[in-house]
Amino acid sequence: MTSATHSDRLWSVQDLADYLGVPVPTIYQWRSKRYGPVGLRVGKHIRYRPADVERWLTALRRAA
Repeated sequence: MTSATHSDRLWSVQDLADYLGVPVPTIYQWRSKRYGPVGLRVGKHIRYRPADVERWLTALRRAA
């Protein structure tokens, strides 16, 4: 079994908030409003694929 590379690792809500430079509650607010990158439920946790975050950011840039 190989170990996951950093780019394969799923991000936590805290990781996403740190990356975007926003407070954690903002991530949860966005999620409740169906805004923001696609999040995956893994058990009781929400996780984000870095590639999904980048796609969301690209879409925002194109929409601007």
